[in-house]
Amino acid sequence: MAALNLLTDIEGVAVGHATDLLLGSGVTAIVFDEPAIASGSVLGGAPGGRDTALLDPSMSVQAVDAFVLSGGSAFGLDAAGGVQAGLREIGRGFQVGTARVPIVPQAILMDLLNGGDKDWGLHSPYRDMGYEAFKAAGKGRFALGTVGAGTGASTATFKGGIGSASAVTPAGHTVAALMAVNAMGSATIGEGPHFWAAPFERENEFGGLGLPQTFDTRLRLKGRSMIATTIGVIVTDAVLSKAEAHRLSILAHDGLARAVLPAHLPGDGDTIFSAATGTRPLKEPADFIDICHLATLVTARAVARGVYEATALPVPNAQPAWQDRFISPAK
Repeated sequence: MAALNLLTDIEGVAVGHATDLLLGSGVTAIVFDEPAIASGSVLGGAPGGRDTALLDPSMSVQAVDAFVLSGGSAFGLDAAGGVQAGLREIGRGFQVGTARVPIVPQAILMDLLNGGDKDWGLHSPYRDMGYEAFKAAGKGRFALGTVGAGTGASTATFKGGIGSASAVTPAGHTVAALMAVNAMGSATIGEGPHFWAAPFERENEFGGLGLPQTFDTRLRLKGRSMIATTIGVIVTDAVLSKAEAHRLSILAHDGLARAVLPAHLPGDGDTIFSAATGTRPLKEPADFIDICHLATLVTARAVARGVYEATALPVPNAQPAWQDRFISPAK
């Protein structure tokens, strides 16, 4: 496990949140010091995104300046404009003649029905929140749980939120994930405190409870309304091609499927972006396999941490958080 067990263990990556607890929503910006080779994959049946098509390995643009994760469903897609504005202020972007166009793919999750005040008037607040998240982006520690894109997130059993985790391969490459957990399914086993991701836990990062003696695999969904989507990013400091970055996002989806039951439903929009900052070359083919393996594990751990660290929204009848029901030995 890397130093902070966070996405910012990757050198050259900054994370910023904009959080509105009364709105019950927020935005998270992941900003790269230098354009990063990037891709991604969408395996949920009801996704929402902006500039996601350019991440296909066959498309011309190779690198991105930032990723954005946001609540607000389709309204939240305004958030990328705020992050673009911040990047443009500092002279970042893809050169097109005399103009620069910041490349900022975005994914959104559905949090419109969580009890927050969504009566925002003519224009949604997400563009301004995107700019706020960009300005707040920094290195080192950042908040987890009910913050940023995870502010209004929920799952079938407990409040969702922002989670992150990192690890280092035998060759020294760092791999880290950040997930906004808003799953239609459940990150926990049955009605108990145990997480599906328990086999991959490091240093009691989500309670250290291990697995239960028996497993309840009955289907649990948060009602029958389509109010889901887990979105996130997986990043490494390795030198990767765009095709290799795409493969990394697929391995991260494996981690999502190990941490949430069920995942990738017709009502989920599960989307994971991937990036390589390119500061540490691969020395042999096995290095990339190690990176892929850890991508699965850190994603699963990040999902569990997102639920473990969340707190309930300050609204009537808010979904309880894991911490509201269980006493964690790590707290």
